[in-house]
Amino acid sequence: MKAGIVGLPNVGKSTLFNCLSNAKAQSANYPFCTIEPNIGVINVPDPRLTALEKIVNPQRVQTAIVEIVDIAGLVKGASRGEGLGNKFLGNIRETDAIIHIVRCFDNDNITHVDTTIDPVRDKETIDMELQLKDLESLGKRLEKIKRAATIGDKDARKELTALEKVKAGLESAKSVRSIELTEDERNDYVKPLQFLTDKPVLYVCNVDEASATKGNAYVDALKEAIKDEGAEVLVLAVAIEADIAELDDYEERQLFLDELGLSETGASRLIQSAYKLLNLQTYFTAGEKEVRAWTIHIGDKAPKAAGVIHTDFEKGFIRAEVMKYKDFIHYGSEAKVREAGKLAVEGKEYVVQDGDIMNFRFNV
Repeated sequence: MKAGIVGLPNVGKSTLFNCLSNAKAQSANYPFCTIEPNIGVINVPDPRLTALEKIVNPQRVQTAIVEIVDIAGLVKGASRGEGLGNKFLGNIRETDAIIHIVRCFDNDNITHVDTTIDPVRDKETIDMELQLKDLESLGKRLEKIKRAATIGDKDARKELTALEKVKAGLESAKSVRSIELTEDERNDYVKPLQFLTDKPVLYVCNVDEASATKGNAYVDALKEAIKDEGAEVLVLAVAIEADIAELDDYEERQLFLDELGLSETGASRLIQSAYKLLNLQTYFTAGEKEVRAWTIHIGDKAPKAAGVIHTDFEKGFIRAEVMKYKDFIHYGSEAKVREAGKLAVEGKEYVVQDGDIMNFRFNV
């Protein structure tokens, strides 16, 4: 699963990426420092893995992961190829969700592509470019569907109705994710077209140290502007997060966080938010060789979850043995969970829950 960090040039995208990833993207005080997208494989923090490790004492532990992509900065006119527009928009299309970083701090020593600080304007600049690109993609599809609808294709007529709603919304400066559609219209006709503005979005307000815990007027303005989008907002002092990321010692990091009045790093909160944004959850396998977190979509059934380990597990799925995380921690072993009658045997229709500990039986 892949989330892309986007924003105007020089708002802190690469610095944030460096906080999240062991890969070190180039970061500098001028636009278009990032040209090719940097990709980092990010571990998803989960204290449940630590608890399982203490009980099982495995040879290794593997966290769930999410890919984070640092994408080149966007400028006005990108939809027409300005700056690195076409490359930028192509990179966004390959992601599953968007982490949109906006500058919410004053600092005369750090240049801004539009000279003044206005996070709402910056957000709208990117929205407009993505919406214009979606309109371009939509126009091509509409031409084809209109021809099919005129000769009596009933399904084409339904799609035409849905896409005309999308066109009207985009022309009114609405992102596709905010346009009112029926569930069938969205799932059958809109989702397959992979519109840029249909991707879920998390707004990250890049603030100064003084605003790290409470935000500021810039943050308040952005929250007001997006209140009808149903999007999440995360406040991060990215420069401070970069300093924390440089500390190798865990205790030093905690002392730094305590001084700032924070319980955990913003990077950790962002990774967890990205995981949620992608509609993902975790199940575990726990044995002597390995305790591991596996990433699946919320609502996935047992065979689909098994297929994440290996496609043969899904093809030959017979059943799943399921323990709840709390039961495993309470009883302290699989054997004791069985003795207590808390181990369930589930079939193909079982919907996996976050935190399930699972063993699969299969035959191919």
